[in-house]
Amino acid sequence: MAKVMQKKVFGAVPNHLAVIMDGNGRWARQRGLPRQAGHRAGIKSVRSLIEYCTKQGVSFLTLFVFSSENWKRPRGEIRGLMSLFMESLNKEVAELAQNDIQLNFIGETGLLNSALQETTRAAEVRTRNNQGMKLTLAVAYGGRVDIVNAARRLAQKVSTGTLTFDQIDEKIFAEELTMGQLPDVDLLIRTGEEHRISNFVLWSLAYSELYFSDVLWPDFKIEELEKAFVSYASRQRRFGRTGDQIEASNC
Repeated sequence: MAKVMQKKVFGAVPNHLAVIMDGNGRWARQRGLPRQAGHRAGIKSVRSLIEYCTKQGVSFLTLFVFSSENWKRPRGEIRGLMSLFMESLNKEVAELAQNDIQLNFIGETGLLNSALQETTRAAEVRTRNNQGMKLTLAVAYGGRVDIVNAARRLAQKVSTGTLTFDQIDEKIFAEELTMGQLPDVDLLIRTGEEHRISNFVLWSLAYSELYFSDVLWPDFKIEELEKAFVSYASRQRRFGRTGDQIEASNC
């Protein structure tokens, strides 16, 4: 990933973009290749996405790398995915740091092998003082587990007397989530023909704009990403208000 300079081409871009990168396996199958070839091809799309978002001034980018449900996949595929993940981290972290990108991980990372856990920790440490785009990778992540764990932590605080029951509100609850320090997702993109959110950052998606693309992730080029951004820029985000109220507030 080369050093990038900001060059916005849209009047309105999402402050926080989340992406479910789906379709690597189907891309490989269509070409008679092993699934690992599809995952490797998808890395190029990840690199292009990061570069583009940096240029457009996206402040927060969250990528669904591996879900809690993905542990059900064949062991060989999981080993290949984890190996590719570590290889990519080791290769790309220097350029992320060069581009002032801060890298963070969410999910049950304790389930990863010890070498990969160390690699993720080292990547976070290396980029933690960066002031540019915040890149979050969701690994072994599940939205429901995230919410349940937040509820457990709040229950523990109530039981120890550090928090009272009536102090709990949406703000307090959100702070206990793994994305509690990030703003809500403005735009969710999912590639690969499926039209669902697959247990991804459920709380943060409450008012997100959704964009579904039939393009498989390895083929999701900048032209496709621009279509998503154009769609987002054309939408009126009302958050419960009427269109007339929004128009009046913009006058």
